[in-house]
Amino acid sequence: MKFIKTMAFMALFLTCNLFFAQDRPGRDKIKALKVAFITERIGLTSGEAQQFWPIYNEHEKVMEDLRITERTEIRAKLRNLDAVSGNEANKLLERFLNLEAEKQAENEKFIKKVNELLAAKKTILLLKAEEDFKRELIKRYRQNRGGQ
Repeated sequence: MKFIKTMAFMALFLTCNLFFAQDRPGRDKIKALKVAFITERIGLTSGEAQQFWPIYNEHEKVMEDLRITERTEIRAKLRNLDAVSGNEANKLLERFLNLEAEKQAENEKFIKKVNELLAAKKTILLLKAEEDFKRELIKRYRQNRGGQ
């Protein structure tokens, strides 16, 4: 069941990611909105922000690289799943699990770094702010799509 939830979340996230990756100015705008949203939500001081954002941006870069790797190595092959042998499917699944483990390790490393910089409460507020921002982004996307 956890695997199914993970796959469903990944599909949703990759879809949103692909949608926003197509329009770079829109993507930059979303990033700026996210920075403002997170800064306000967790109440970063200017000193904290100077130390926090380089760590956050590096984490985002690593996670984006992992998502790109996943799309190129796994998702591309799933388009023609009928041509994938059982052995290849096992290798794809193993690669998927390895990428998931890398993402988990990166998230743990990031949270530990942030927690060394910020109070634990602000670290938790960061996690909540990221989820709230994603929800708001999806909500606005659906509203805009429905209004067209």
